[in-house]
Amino acid sequence: MTATQTQHQVVSRDEWLKARMAHLAAEKEFTRRRDELSRQRRELPWEKVEKNYVFEGPNGPETLADLFAGRKQLIVYHFMLGPNWEEGCKSCSFLADHFDSTRIHLAHRDVTFAVISRAPMPRIQAFQKRMGWRFHWVSAYGTDFNRDYGVQFTREELAGEVDYNYHKTRFGSEEAPGLSVFYKDEAGEIFHTYSTYARGLDALVGTYHFLDLVPKGRDEDGLAFSMAWVRHHDQYGADYALDPTATYQKPRETGACCKPEEGV
Repeated sequence: MTATQTQHQVVSRDEWLKARMAHLAAEKEFTRRRDELSRQRRELPWEKVEKNYVFEGPNGPETLADLFAGRKQLIVYHFMLGPNWEEGCKSCSFLADHFDSTRIHLAHRDVTFAVISRAPMPRIQAFQKRMGWRFHWVSAYGTDFNRDYGVQFTREELAGEVDYNYHKTRFGSEEAPGLSVFYKDEAGEIFHTYSTYARGLDALVGTYHFLDLVPKGRDEDGLAFSMAWVRHHDQYGADYALDPTATYQKPRETGACCKPEEGV
């Protein structure tokens, strides 16, 4: 037997079904609690967006209002790709691998999805081409957008604790991951309705939900940095090796992703 098998009791079909039904009751309770949490999230108060953010898009300047693309709801993923980084964060890239397939479905529920980073547009386009992604991605370089929404810090701030995920914490990068939601009313006014960070981003990662179904789960407990196993999808190969003692590594700078160990 494998190590995974020896940790579990092997029982008859009747005993297995009894245990499964007991767990099903817990799953149904979790589903009800999740639905209630989602209802409460939708009832959170909004704040009006007062600044006129202008981003650099693939075809020229785009305002925050432009990103809605004619819809009323906008989801923005704050992707960690700093102005001088050679490539995007591995963990953000892991999340981004799940984005393209959902865009058509979101669009038919009055939702537009966009990605924003601080890197200049040519660097974003080069990395996006390498990864084969098609989602809309714009540059916030030279704007306050990422800082205003809690995903950008100065090097001086990193010497101490920063405000991230609604509390003071140590952080290892000037860039941080996050997601923000906006609503645009009939008068064209824009409101910030929600932002989430760290483990709050788990809901975006379909791969994790698949892994949660199998006996070994995410298999990250023994890793010094939980996402140390993740690679850019074009970097997995026959020579793949995992160092469980590896800590978080920033991308290199020209001239450093992402998931903090503590979260929601």
